[in-house]
Amino acid sequence: MTDTLLLALLAGITLSLIFFMGLWWTVLKGLIADTPAAWFLLSFLLRMVLAVTGFYWIAQLGQWQHVLVALFGFIVTRMALSRWLAANESAEEKHHAS
Repeated sequence: MTDTLLLALLAGITLSLIFFMGLWWTVLKGLIADTPAAWFLLSFLLRMVLAVTGFYWIAQLGQWQHVLVALFGFIVTRMALSRWLAANESAEEKHHAS
């Protein structure tokens, strides 16, 4: 069971990386695109389908603990990405200011 919980955690981390890095990439591309609404809509749909499908597969393992662990990995990875991207953004601003 510990092996499957670890796999669920890794799956949650992977889903989060795909979801939030896809969002970050979409914002960068969508702001300069000719049709930003299409970028944001298609990105949202693709990211949601991937995330929901991933959590559905995790739920098929048959125990609610797997979904809980995957959700934990998803949320913690989101928090870590937010801090990492904010730190990199402020470091770039300091670099451009000097």
